[in-house]
Amino acid sequence: MTLLDGAITATLVLYCLAMIVGLARLFRGPRAQDRVVAFDFVFTVALLAVLVLAIRYDSSMYFDAALLMAVFGFLGSAALGKFLLRGEVIE
Repeated sequence: MTLLDGAITATLVLYCLAMIVGLARLFRGPRAQDRVVAFDFVFTVALLAVLVLAIRYDSSMYFDAALLMAVFGFLGSAALGKFLLRGEVIE
């Protein structure tokens, strides 16, 4: 096991722990705003995990998937924020 393999494994384990903490806040959050922030956090950690997997497997397909995840994550966060502010997404 090389140093890079150990670092990647440790990173993925820590990302899984961060996702568990984020999911706990997502399901337990007292307000809708807390849940939106937790959703954005979990999505960002998942995106980082995909990028680490791209490094591990040396595949450019993961980078393409991460780019699509980033775009859809931004659009989802913007739509949820607009919904919480105005009560509607499409005007």
